[in-house]
Amino acid sequence: MAITSANQLELLQTAEAVAQEKMIDSELVVEAMEESLARAAKSRYGSGLDIRVSIDRKTGKADFTRVRTVVEDDAVENDKAELTVKQARPYKADAVVGDVLIDKVPPVEMGRIAAQSAKQVILQRVRAAERERQYEEFKDRAGTIINGVVIREEYGNVIVDIGRGEGVLRRNEKIGRESYRPNDRIRCYIRDVRSEIRGPQIFLSRTVPEFMAELFRMEVPEIYEGIIEIKAVARDPGSRAKIAVISHDNMIDPVGACVGMRGSRVQAVVNELQGEKIDIIPWNEDAPTFLVNALQPAEVTKVVLDEEAERIDVVVPDEQLSLAIGRRGQNVRLASQLTGLDIDILTEEEESTRRQAEFAEHTQLFMEKLDLDEFFAQLLVSEGFTSLEEVAYVDQDELLVIDSIDEVTAAELQARAQDEIAEQNRKALERAKELGVEESLIDFEKLTPQMLEVMAQDGVKTLEDFATCADWELAGGWTTVDGERVKDDGLLEKFDVSLEEAQNMVMTARLQLGWVTIEELEARAAAAETGEGTTEETGV
Repeated sequence: MAITSANQLELLQTAEAVAQEKMIDSELVVEAMEESLARAAKSRYGSGLDIRVSIDRKTGKADFTRVRTVVEDDAVENDKAELTVKQARPYKADAVVGDVLIDKVPPVEMGRIAAQSAKQVILQRVRAAERERQYEEFKDRAGTIINGVVIREEYGNVIVDIGRGEGVLRRNEKIGRESYRPNDRIRCYIRDVRSEIRGPQIFLSRTVPEFMAELFRMEVPEIYEGIIEIKAVARDPGSRAKIAVISHDNMIDPVGACVGMRGSRVQAVVNELQGEKIDIIPWNEDAPTFLVNALQPAEVTKVVLDEEAERIDVVVPDEQLSLAIGRRGQNVRLASQLTGLDIDILTEEEESTRRQAEFAEHTQLFMEKLDLDEFFAQLLVSEGFTSLEEVAYVDQDELLVIDSIDEVTAAELQARAQDEIAEQNRKALERAKELGVEESLIDFEKLTPQMLEVMAQDGVKTLEDFATCADWELAGGWTTVDGERVKDDGLLEKFDVSLEEAQNMVMTARLQLGWVTIEELEARAAAAETGEGTTEETGV
């Protein structure tokens, strides 16, 4: 194929046709043609030459040029594309280092092999441009719902035509045992868009909670307009779901608006989710109230919230236990996901038994440690005292309000409690020293002898050992594993050391050891307050 004998406008016409078909810029196709022609010319004139091709965007005429660069005498690496100042002077009298010499070369005659190579170059560039166009189009659509047509199903994964690209609905992202045939219409949530070597990968889902939230946003105008807000969603895909909503307009009932006239709105979502049962719950800032709503349809008698541990105890009537838990724990699991709290459900009988056990335990403690009779010990427990520290250091007026306790008795009680605590501290410190705890750790502020003993039993015996601890190792915490909250026990958790207190103690230890400076701590705190950084975990 001779470029000179071909209709020069065919190049531009071909570029325009390819660009329209692939929905890319025609300029990219023309550039690919220029590159392919340059490669063909190099195979004809020599691969070492720097040959460039320029196609006129109006006439389609292709100009072939050879480019040579003037370099220092000792810098010539490719004598086909580089030349010294002396070699350049015959072509340009005032040539200096850095000049570029451009000479026209005759157009090439493209044989079968050259034409095939040129075709491959064009196809590669077009595919790359098409992939880039797809990624740019879909990267900002992550987090939205898209309609598509099923192309095929491979090993349980569904390939979906979503217009200008293809998406993948993996087996574990389908609801239940959904199956699709080619040309079936499908609605999916764009979960992620990644740019990979083989092209943009668009991952779809029908199981994520956000899919249901977006469906409600499409069906309920008040949600779309922002009058009603979806605060939380929890799903057991294909079976049951809970969604918490709140209205910013007191005149509009959020639950009623989401249900719709005769359930029309929620039914549309249920049909899309293969019959998934949906509980629509009014959201409340008060965690116990919100939880009571989330456990519907079960009735709740009592709620005890531990905000620090993000845990909540719920007491229900005996006959409501199975309803509150749900089939295979489904109801309580969804309520836990919705509220972000670890929920422990008890019957009234179980809660009563537990309270009686705690009452007996605290009574026994006061009888043994304060040398009290059973009646007097029970009197203290009934008034809410549960530890020796509470008795020893509480304001004396709080003891005087208890019947049968006067100033002399209150003083005696506090003296006994303080003496017992001092004796316990002495014994704990002796055991800690026997285990090898160094004075640097003993002298560290805020660590009690009991804390030292517990840490020594776990191998923390020096200030350096303590400084390498992570805050959660000391205070404990919760970790989410496979969607389930798992408890991490802390060394000092039973002493009611919070995560913030543990972090401050560890940072103080590092400061004393010279591992960090005051300036670094202040900079870190300032970054955390402004949102420019996050508080670094104290483990090293």
